[in-house]
Amino acid sequence: MPPEPAPEPIPAMGWVRVIRRGVPLAILVFGGLLILLFVRLIERPICGLKRPATPHITQFVCRNAFRILGIRFATQGQRMEQRGAVVANHSSWLDIFTLNARKRIYFVSKSEVAEWPGIGWLARATGTVFINRNPKEAKAQQKIFEDRLLAGHKLLFFPEGTSTDGMVVLPFKSTLFQAFFSDHLRHEMHIQPVTVVYHAPHSEDERFYGWWGDMDFGSHLLKVLAAPRQGKVDVIYHIPVAVDDFPNRKTLAAHVETVVRSGMPYGRQG
Repeated sequence: MPPEPAPEPIPAMGWVRVIRRGVPLAILVFGGLLILLFVRLIERPICGLKRPATPHITQFVCRNAFRILGIRFATQGQRMEQRGAVVANHSSWLDIFTLNARKRIYFVSKSEVAEWPGIGWLARATGTVFINRNPKEAKAQQKIFEDRLLAGHKLLFFPEGTSTDGMVVLPFKSTLFQAFFSDHLRHEMHIQPVTVVYHAPHSEDERFYGWWGDMDFGSHLLKVLAAPRQGKVDVIYHIPVAVDDFPNRKTLAAHVETVVRSGMPYGRQG
């Protein structure tokens, strides 16, 4: 991928837009977080792993975040009804809002994210599954994975292993797919590939919404908030596949990678 663009100075009117959009967005996100935490206090002792109420709060926040930002949001295809997981390409912090806005999912993330200010708090509150790369914890983590999936949670992970500039789909890593081939899961689980496509505002760099490499979150957030006009995001839900239909994790990863890549516009499928 090309190097990340250097942040550009925000003009005076851009700061006006930052305030006009940023303040309502902060109230929506952190107000929603407080409501979610309160509801979870009641939901958790009654329902345990099951979360019949709090995901609706997450969806409400994420849908309305796009309204505040002014980013158009469109979807194609049907959301998976079977038990299982969702995999998608990853190109922006906006993916958190994008993938939660229509589908009730729970992210799978590296354990370091739990310690990030702001994002880590939101991730923990919304039920993110944190993965520690320590091999000694592999068995315990597999148990958490299985319990959440068998409880009906649709876990979402990014098999590219990193975010991109939105102009390319990287080869999928097959490691996490191995969890679905355990005796407890493989006959029950389906995987739904999802393609996320960001379209930049008119006359802006096509990579406008991409957040990758060593880009700073704060400056990228300000750039999005300050934009005089916004673009669009398309979310394409592809047909789910049964884990049982594949002999191993590598063939499953290769198949869903091909499907996700097929949803990208011509020129972004590399």
